[in-house]
Amino acid sequence: MATHDPIRDPAERRHVLDLYLAETRQLFNSMDPSPFQERDLDPKAEAYIVEWAREAPARLPLELVVHLGREPATQEAGAMLREAVDDHLRRRARATWAKLRRLFRIGRISLVIGLGFLLLAIVVGEWVASMAGSGRHTVVLHESLIIVGWVALWHPMGIFLYDWWPIRAEAKLFDRLGEVDVKVLDSANRPPGAADRPVA
Repeated sequence: MATHDPIRDPAERRHVLDLYLAETRQLFNSMDPSPFQERDLDPKAEAYIVEWAREAPARLPLELVVHLGREPATQEAGAMLREAVDDHLRRRARATWAKLRRLFRIGRISLVIGLGFLLLAIVVGEWVASMAGSGRHTVVLHESLIIVGWVALWHPMGIFLYDWWPIRAEAKLFDRLGEVDVKVLDSANRPPGAADRPVA
């Protein structure tokens, strides 16, 4: 079960997410064969945590509190869970930054190709105009080539104007999540009425 409280204690000024689990393994992808510390988070759990962080005030530190129902919240379990969650979120941050770098590389290559094609279209259009005179069909063909040349720049311009910034925002969000403070508590520390709260 999960709930979030934007500021549990106003003096602490933290954005807190409470996750209620029976065991720590519920937080991770059961199909991942990796050792526990390197295991990926469960996709639904990750999506929930990411959405919570996205809505968090930008200046408040994040805190993830995992309440365990059937598993004791030992110091070792807390340290292992903290390491596993931090490792996963930092890997996601690195992967997202790498995705952004690949996008910019594609954008640069596409821009070179688009500019080359535009230049070719202009040259061909001028050559057609010089060879065929100034008739109506020649003008239409000339203008069509110019338009096609500009359309070739649509993809790189889309990358540099629009496509990159959502990926950068996601990467910065994962960077922030990579610094999340993770705490593990047992069921004795569960607040009254927690069992009645909605499931994530």
